[in-house]
Amino acid sequence: MLRPMLALLLLSGAVPALAQSNSRALLNAAKTQLPAATLVASYGADPLQKGELRLPKGKGPFPVAVVIHGGCWNAKMENLSGTAPLADALAARGIATWNIEYRRTGDAGGGYPGTLEDVGAATDYLAVLAKTQPLDLSRVAVVGHSSGAHLALWVASRPKLHDPIAGAMTVKPVTAVAIDGPGTLAPFVGVDAEVCGDPAIVPFMGGTPAEKPAAYALASPQAHLPLGVHQLVVLGALGMMIEPYTQAALASGDTVVKLAPGGADHFNIITPGTPQGKQVADFIAAQAFAE
Repeated sequence: MLRPMLALLLLSGAVPALAQSNSRALLNAAKTQLPAATLVASYGADPLQKGELRLPKGKGPFPVAVVIHGGCWNAKMENLSGTAPLADALAARGIATWNIEYRRTGDAGGGYPGTLEDVGAATDYLAVLAKTQPLDLSRVAVVGHSSGAHLALWVASRPKLHDPIAGAMTVKPVTAVAIDGPGTLAPFVGVDAEVCGDPAIVPFMGGTPAEKPAAYALASPQAHLPLGVHQLVVLGALGMMIEPYTQAALASGDTVVKLAPGGADHFNIITPGTPQGKQVADFIAAQAFAE
């Protein structure tokens, strides 16, 4: 059932339109119009192991969102500037943001397991930042777009892994936000080449699902449901890639709240200057830490 649905999505033209969308130009413009982050800090020794902290106005302590950009897990596709406008918009709505960079396929040490280790370590680094910054670590969300949605859900899954790849887990999110990206990997091998332009998942994982079944299981949040955290799902052009995960999460007993903005594509939903992007930022601000 899944592959025919994805084939229909691809044939509809929604995915090829991503590269041609005016929304990408709007996002690129938004990147250049942001105020400087409150601070830039390194969570590891590699130059890519860094993040930008943005604080809301006021004294705090503030809830905080780890923000993870997408780009097909590939170093050539995107960087933390892609989610900087969203991070800035959330800070303007009272949520501190830690917009992170990390090693990806093509970077030394990137791909599996390094990418996963990086996003885990970056999340745990909030405990260090909180020593000098007004952050409330009892209210942590992890927010990811596109392939970053997979990584955000993976960070939330760490307590279920019982494996060293999970890292120290000194910070445990209470909410995960998946914006138009997958919650599992193996079913999308093949489809990923249509979405990304080239195969992405097998290079990221260093092998096929048949060759590395245990690694795919560790890397796939859907394999570890229920995650036991509140989840927000935003549907855009790649909504079919997150719907199977969403249904599985609901069936497992997890709470999931969905948003499907009218006229959404893959990029306008993370561009706060568009109606869709504003709706997404408002949705996260209202729902991420709702009682």
